[in-house]
Amino acid sequence: MSLLHARGLSVRFGKKVILDEASFTLGAHDRVGLIGPNGSGKSTLLRVLAGAREADAGEVQMVRRARAGYLPQEMGEMPDGPLIDGVLASVPGRRALEQRIEAIERQLANPNELQQATFKDTTRADAESDLHALQVELAGELATLHEELAHHEEHYGRHRAEEILLGLGFKPAQLGEPAKSLSGGWRMRATLSGLLLQDPELLLLDEPTNHLDVPTLEWFDAFLKRSRKALLLVSHDREFLDRQIDRVLSLEVDGLRSYKGDYESYLVQRADELEQLEARADRQQKKHDEVMAFVNRFRAKATKAKAAQSKLRALEKEEKIERIEERKTVQFRFPPAPRSGREVIKLEKVSKRFGDNVVYRELSGQVLRGERIAIVGLNGTGKTTLLKLIASELAQDAGEIELGHNVELGYFAQHHAEALAREKTVLEEVHALVPTEPQSWVRSILGSFLFSGDDVDKKIAVLSGGERARVALAKLLVVPTNLLLLDEPTNHLDLDSAEALIEALTGYEGTLLFVSHNRSFVNGLATQVWEVKDGKIDPQPGNLDDWERRRAEEKARLAELAATARAAAEAGRESKGDAREAAGQGKDARRERAVERERKSKLLGPLKKEVTQLEEKIAALEIEKKDAETQLADPATFADSARSTPLVARYRAAERELETLFERWTEKQDELSRAEAAL
Repeated sequence: MSLLHARGLSVRFGKKVILDEASFTLGAHDRVGLIGPNGSGKSTLLRVLAGAREADAGEVQMVRRARAGYLPQEMGEMPDGPLIDGVLASVPGRRALEQRIEAIERQLANPNELQQATFKDTTRADAESDLHALQVELAGELATLHEELAHHEEHYGRHRAEEILLGLGFKPAQLGEPAKSLSGGWRMRATLSGLLLQDPELLLLDEPTNHLDVPTLEWFDAFLKRSRKALLLVSHDREFLDRQIDRVLSLEVDGLRSYKGDYESYLVQRADELEQLEARADRQQKKHDEVMAFVNRFRAKATKAKAAQSKLRALEKEEKIERIEERKTVQFRFPPAPRSGREVIKLEKVSKRFGDNVVYRELSGQVLRGERIAIVGLNGTGKTTLLKLIASELAQDAGEIELGHNVELGYFAQHHAEALAREKTVLEEVHALVPTEPQSWVRSILGSFLFSGDDVDKKIAVLSGGERARVALAKLLVVPTNLLLLDEPTNHLDLDSAEALIEALTGYEGTLLFVSHNRSFVNGLATQVWEVKDGKIDPQPGNLDDWERRRAEEKARLAELAATARAAAEAGRESKGDAREAAGQGKDARRERAVERERKSKLLGPLKKEVTQLEEKIAALEIEKKDAETQLADPATFADSARSTPLVARYRAAERELETLFERWTEKQDELSRAEAAL
């Protein structure tokens, strides 16, 4: 079933055509990736679909009662009041319900005022009769409204809001803090929390992963995968995009095109499409050349002139196959890196705090020449702080940070736009780093980042986020380095530019230390992962996939150790019972019984063990759930979000796990019963 119809959409900015009579539909369960280079109109199209901007022509039609939820790249002002209240208030219709309930309750509590306001022109007897009928009607409406509010609470209530906020990385104590105090990245998470709580029929997401750390991205990725709602997604993270979509809408030079499958499939289909188009154009050109050769040869001959003119007219009527210009993409290589010493960075008992917040305490570590280290961890653990300390953008409170012999450092800051001089032109900003080099050389560098002709004379202040990111990258190229510190370098880049950066860094001869939530970027470059936690770093070899696999293996190992310990305790209890029984029996009888027990144990033991383990887990979870229920039954608990939030999370987690465990227990119990009957 179609959810959204876009018909003949056209959008222009001055002479630049963004959309030209674009038409498409989105189904109720479509998962679509919207791709195209920076400036091609991805964000503009999302704004048009969300109703935040009008198209110059055409229309967007949603099916009746369907809702669209829109996450822009740039966040607006947050509402007054606590964060949790702002997220709850984002669900449409809730406040209107509450206001109507309050109004009816006031009316029913003051019958005299209701009678005077409603029946002032009727007789006393009629007024009393009519008042009673009105009260019955209002009571019925009040009951219906309370049912609607209960439904609201069940699907869009506080428990659900807290679960989403915690999943997106907020701490329990933050839920009661003013929403207006949030920084840009956390404002995005708060807005995203509201959208996920609303559960609209269509999600329009513009780079939703830009401010998410790796653990939070994992939660968000899983949340979206579970959703059956429609999705239109813009993302520079190729792996994230491929996991979420089954269709691509691409803003190409020849218009908006649709392709089935993920991004990888799109690349294959687009290449085939362009190859076929080129072949058709070649055949047409060959035919054109043959006809013109015939015309030029025979048009002057009386016997052939008529045929020549006929061929020429047919050629003129034929629709010309236009060749598609190859879309310009960022293409660059880093210059050769000067050779540094073996030890590039040395951290010795480094400490850093901001007020009462201790970020690092006696942190030690080293980076060796040629290593490519990805720094991962929750937001707020100090990833960006570590890069700033190494780049001398921040001073440590204690300890030593030493750069090795002949180390030349380049630093790409997460908020690179703040470091660019807004009043300068693109050319001036980059040329200032190498004033002795000719402008023509700097222009050639900028050309590889798609700044050509008059583009280099644009002021930094008027550039888009993607253009500013490209300027910051260009600045890294003009001065040779052998150590690069990169903080979220793919934010604001389109997919093509992000892929080009990965390719360029693959050939970089120096040492890399970087922070990125982009899985493609990390997996493509990292040879080591530093996990930042508890003021320390935990270095591990490999990329992000390797790191996550080790986490899963460690979790499974701990679970297996716990199960083995429980089984050993149970085996100990059984062996003691066997010893007591054997003490009063004859030798042969004991041997027979031992053989029989061993046979049954081999057949039934593993099943009994699994059933027992499941029962122990179920009992523990039921206690945990009951404890949470008891505390949540106290109204005072919900007045304190710091208490209620972790309780809600515990309760819901226990509830979900219990459901799974009961299913497994039933399966194993049935299997055990069948095995016992067979014996």
